Amino acid sequence: MYCEDDFIMISALQHYIYCPRQCGLIHVEDAWQDNLFTARGEILHEKVDTDTFETRGDVKTVRGLRIHSYEFGLTGRCDVVEFRKSKDTSEVIPVEYKAGEPKGDISDEVQLCAQALCLEEMLSIRVMNGAFFYGKIRRRVSVELSEILREQTVKVIDGVREIVTSKKAPRAAYSAKCRNCSLMDICQPKSMDRAKLNSYINDLFTV
Repeated sequence: MYCEDDFIMISALQHYIYCPRQCGLIHVEDAWQDNLFTARGEILHEKVDTDTFETRGDVKTVRGLRIHSYEFGLTGRCDVVEFRKSKDTSEVIPVEYKAGEPKGDISDEVQLCAQALCLEEMLSIRVMNGAFFYGKIRRRVSVELSEILREQTVKVIDGVREIVTSKKAPRAAYSAKCRNCSLMDICQPKSMDRAKLNSYINDLFTV
């Protein structure tokens, strides 16, 4: 069990999967800089995170629900949580809104699964499914919160906690995805690579 002072943000899990150094810069060094992609996401979430709820038929929709888990040491906020009830069943479904489209990694799914872990602890229930609404393709995509995804999520949580506990951002390693990172100018991954190259060259001529 973790105390609230040791909670990590659920958003840190996505940052970690994208790049552990990005995660460290944001959640250890408090670095942040917007670009086109982050601005689009913020605009979308301003429309969703309204701290309101409504009921239509058998579905109660809660927006901007604050969540936490003492077991995993997490805190965050759900864009939307749907509470669905019928005569024989009841279901809780976290729904995340994304400005873009489905990614090529599991970062979105891990974020959703972490939300489910929090909801399970808070409500003493089992969350079987979640969903995304992707703005670019204007489509809702359902996700099964499988045991494999849960195990992956716990591993990512452990990775983030290791960075936060060490209070040190990992070294930069330049790759193609650096070009889309809002922290490119702060991180300076190419200069880090040049420093390693210069050190290597100097070592070659050191007798």
